[in-house]
Amino acid sequence: MAAPVLIDTDPGIDDALALLFGWNSPEISVEAITTVAGNVPVEQGTVNVFRLLGLREPSPRPVIGVGAAEPLARALVTAQRYHGEDGLGDLPDWPEAEKPPLEPDAVSVIVDHARRLQRLLTLVAIGPLTNLALTLKADAGAVSLIGRIVAMGGAVDVPGNITPTAEFNMSVDPEAAHRVLAARLPLDLVPLDATRQAVLPRAGLKSAFRRGSGPLGDRIVAFTERGFRLDHAGGAQGLVLHDPLALALAIDPTLAEWEAVRLVIGPEGETLRASGEPNCRIAKGVDTDRFLRLFLERLCPPVPPRPASS
Repeated sequence: MAAPVLIDTDPGIDDALALLFGWNSPEISVEAITTVAGNVPVEQGTVNVFRLLGLREPSPRPVIGVGAAEPLARALVTAQRYHGEDGLGDLPDWPEAEKPPLEPDAVSVIVDHARRLQRLLTLVAIGPLTNLALTLKADAGAVSLIGRIVAMGGAVDVPGNITPTAEFNMSVDPEAAHRVLAARLPLDLVPLDATRQAVLPRAGLKSAFRRGSGPLGDRIVAFTERGFRLDHAGGAQGLVLHDPLALALAIDPTLAEWEAVRLVIGPEGETLRASGEPNCRIAKGVDTDRFLRLFLERLCPPVPPRPASS
């Protein structure tokens, strides 16, 4: 039986890849998606979810909840310089997407799924932790029922990607991250220490798509081009798969080694080691080859050939 998953996201190029990967992973069922301001404003991120739904048409179709438009206590700083103004590479020819719903809101969606599914539910947070922090404030009891929370964020023993010591998701909303880490949740954190090991060479993507991936593969190649270009310019050997790795570790924790630690959040989103009882596990060494094989097998399955006409 597929394990139920709720994905909290701010799409984003690598968020989009994570969603497409998740929709083709038989171990999980993506029951709900909640959007949050981060890589792009929440309105644009929600549009991007509907773009991806139209592109992939997953079944069952997930519940969508629109979440926080700004961090808890500071102004939003987006990553549109990297992801593009629309978050998906600024392609000019996306089909018109459905309009985002006015309800339910993200907090209601998280509470409802937590109370119904309880320990069966895995929540995967691949954007800033604002929605989860607001849900803790609204109904901490519901959040405490969730079986596992996997969050992409932090830079523990490596340099950050926004400041020398802070990673983007944590730096967008440090107050939310502090609230989540203080809540004694079953939290697995996937920081830059792990995600920088998950690098997809451009040749690897093109090789996987030679099997014949149709319009979905063509669209993936198009919206990832900006990410490949900017990651190469930053010294990476390909596209860094931050969010797909977090989702993969939600599916299969054995893809990484884990360390139980106590972290505190600094004023600009730093994830700092501290003494005391652990409040999370952090992913460390990644089985990169196994992860990349899994990711590419599922990102865009080959289009079956049409039967010959008689």
